[in-house]
Amino acid sequence: MIQRCILLSTDPGDLVLDPTCGSGTTAYVAEEWGRRWITIDTSRVALALARARIMGARYPYYLLADSKEGQRKEAEVTRTAPSTAPTYGSLRHGFVYERVPHIMLKDIANNAEIDVIWDGYQEKLEPLRAQLNDLLQAHWPAINKKKPFKPLAEWEIPRERPDNWPAAAAPLLAQWWELRIGRQQEIDASIAAKADQEYLYDKPYEDRSTVRVAGPFTVESLSPHRVLVVDENDDLVQQGTYGHGENFIAERGRGYTPQAGGDDFAAIILENLKTAGVQQAHKEDRIRFTALTGWPGSYICAEGRYVEQEHGKERRAGIFIGPEFGTVSRIDLVSAAREAGDAGFDVLIACAFNYDAHSAEFEKLGRVPILKARMNADLHMAGDLANTGAGNLFVIFGEPDIEILPAADGQIQVQIRGVDVFHPQSGEVRSSGPDGIACWFIDTNYNEESFFVRHAYFLGANDPYSSLKTTLKAEIDAEAWESLHSAVSRAFDRPETGRIAVKVINHLGDEVMKVFSLP
Repeated sequence: MIQRCILLSTDPGDLVLDPTCGSGTTAYVAEEWGRRWITIDTSRVALALARARIMGARYPYYLLADSKEGQRKEAEVTRTAPSTAPTYGSLRHGFVYERVPHIMLKDIANNAEIDVIWDGYQEKLEPLRAQLNDLLQAHWPAINKKKPFKPLAEWEIPRERPDNWPAAAAPLLAQWWELRIGRQQEIDASIAAKADQEYLYDKPYEDRSTVRVAGPFTVESLSPHRVLVVDENDDLVQQGTYGHGENFIAERGRGYTPQAGGDDFAAIILENLKTAGVQQAHKEDRIRFTALTGWPGSYICAEGRYVEQEHGKERRAGIFIGPEFGTVSRIDLVSAAREAGDAGFDVLIACAFNYDAHSAEFEKLGRVPILKARMNADLHMAGDLANTGAGNLFVIFGEPDIEILPAADGQIQVQIRGVDVFHPQSGEVRSSGPDGIACWFIDTNYNEESFFVRHAYFLGANDPYSSLKTTLKAEIDAEAWESLHSAVSRAFDRPETGRIAVKVINHLGDEVMKVFSLP
């Protein structure tokens, strides 16, 4: 159904927007049929599924009209000389499609090529007919004594040799009919080629000798800017009403009573947080709260208590809840961490749907470590979500452990050692190693506005090399693959902006980005 809709409404090179990604079917079909695409989803799981599906797919390679191969195929189909125009491989010109003729009587009457084809074949058919008539005349008394011999006309020549005809007539009949059928096929092809054509846009010609995979694409998170929120009357809601500002946080910290007509977002988040806890890279690292109570702070809205399993000490965590719509900035985290330090909390746990890029640069303020927990998009349906504690509703992925290495000619390389994860049992920060990383990307010239994938690398405990070979049904250049399956990047020039950004994605689809400033 998606394929039919895209083929009906777009041309190759057009842009297809799918606001509800799901498993990525729309993006898959758009990629297959040469359309550019953007797909959006609130769930990182859906994006991870779509990314894996598109990257692991093998697509048919259709002949581009704007290519030498396409020009030759077009000439073959239309029975014309190949075009000598230069080609640029532009997708906008579309593919070379199969077609069916729309034949009118004028297409036959005005086709001068029919006479040329007829004359060419008659030069071969007439000698064969003459030989057949001579053979029949010589054996005519044995064939039919009652009637005198009369030379056969073209339309009187039978398909099969009659039983009373001599055996020598069989090869002459076979040759004659082979040429006769060939003449008709060539005439039909000429009529079809010169008639008006109906293009079959769902049947482009395919080059089966070429293996095609997905073109370059990137996965972006929510842009690091705030969104303006309006109420049911389209009136602008003040920013403080959605998670930033002293009145908002203080009211919720004191046990804010939900307004009529809806549940209170922060209160429901705290209820789910108390039940589900905060999950980290390993299940044993889950933070389980023994108590979670309101806190009348400007940024800290609750106090959580948990026990370190290794030392048996009770720790106090300040809980900061980000906006229901929008991102948490570094400024918010600094203010919340400063408030947590003043209040004597041991750790700050920030819960938000999205963090801007610069917040990744901020891990600790003084003695207070900052844990940035990403909230599952299912919490947007918090009012209808059963509070069972199942699922990873609050996940701390950690920060990339990166080392910048010097390279030849003044270039640099990036080595990823793993992801730094805070262990609540010991209060230490440890690196998880590269096995927990599915893939990582580098923007080698980060402009502080958007992340552009310039380098991509794929890691993990299971080498995807074999599955890639299975998908492509071909051998992969081992040396080229090793340059992608690596924890050390290829060398690149120092960024003009003075910053690089590294994005890391684990096997669950959780992702984190960190920005590094270079001298």
